[in-house]
Amino acid sequence: MTKTSQQPIRIGIVGLGFGAEFIPIYQRHPGAEMAAICQRNEDDLNNVADKFGIDKRYTSFDDILADPDIDAVHINTPIPLHGQQSIQALKAGKHVACTVPMATSIEECEEICRLVKETGLKYMMMETVVYSREFLFIKDLYEKGELGRLQFIQGSHQQDMDGWPNYWPGLPPMHYATHCVGPVLGLTRAKAESVTCIGSGRIRDELIEHYGSPFAIETAQIKFKDSDVHGQVLRSLFDTARQYRESFEVYGSEKSVEWPLIEHEPLVVHTAKKPEPEIPEKVECPDFAHLLPDEIAPFTTGGVFGGDDGEDHLSFTQGAGHGGSHPHLVHEFVSALCEQRHPFPDAAESANWTCTGILAHESAMEGGVTKELPAFTLESTSLV
Repeated sequence: MTKTSQQPIRIGIVGLGFGAEFIPIYQRHPGAEMAAICQRNEDDLNNVADKFGIDKRYTSFDDILADPDIDAVHINTPIPLHGQQSIQALKAGKHVACTVPMATSIEECEEICRLVKETGLKYMMMETVVYSREFLFIKDLYEKGELGRLQFIQGSHQQDMDGWPNYWPGLPPMHYATHCVGPVLGLTRAKAESVTCIGSGRIRDELIEHYGSPFAIETAQIKFKDSDVHGQVLRSLFDTARQYRESFEVYGSEKSVEWPLIEHEPLVVHTAKKPEPEIPEKVECPDFAHLLPDEIAPFTTGGVFGGDDGEDHLSFTQGAGHGGSHPHLVHEFVSALCEQRHPFPDAAESANWTCTGILAHESAMEGGVTKELPAFTLESTSLV
């Protein structure tokens, strides 16, 4: 259904673990209506719906897609379901926002891009890092020209996934790589043209048996299309001693910016041509709530989880609440639909970021063979 700017976008949220964090943001966004929620467990569904005063409640994904009053679905289900559920939703005529990664196969990514082109519907992968306050700070410096000529970009995402359920044990590190690939490519809106990856170390045998992936750490070199700047990403999930870290570091001719090694510490900005002791400066990262409608601006520092009631989701106890990104993600998705434009990241960008990780793992398993990104990920969404 085509919406005018005066009509709210009617949202259905699917998956209410991490997904419940977004309910009050949509409820308060001036361009959205929080229309329905979906969760397989009926008791959990009713508890959340009662808490937020939501009348429409579904235990079936098919049923929420069949609801003609839903314009868009925001999918927060387990990773193995992302691709097929996004495809199903697009075929049902719904716009799609989906938590990361886009899918688990190149074929699913390609089908999503094909459907976006065919239907004119919008797709957004809800990558938190490219809306975190740290990324927005670096992006602001870049757009103002303060970094000078970009020379190199690198990212890392290290996390201890022991104890996480279902499909997580033994998951190949680069199969869930968008938290580090996304900012590396997203700063300049570059596309990965090829990727080369090396695996290092070894995880426990009981973890290896799930996916056949032995590596504790995977490190990838990313060649950007039509650019002399390239990037590097590092990813680990198991058997590596490291506090949770999503990092993004940019090196320029005038200034370079490094995320802190330890959570909640300041960023470090290096400025060229100063006396050596004065080159690094610790900088407290500002918040970017001023970019948001007043109604949802408070959600950059608070939300459903992590409050006084002790409703801590693992994404908050490991990850510091994703850098205040959640209201920015909601605002970009809703704004794109209201303005009838493609969001950032759009389908092709989401596919490029996701396929970079999938192919990086293939490269590591083949001893570092360079992998070319598929052509459909290199095109603009309007052309795929």
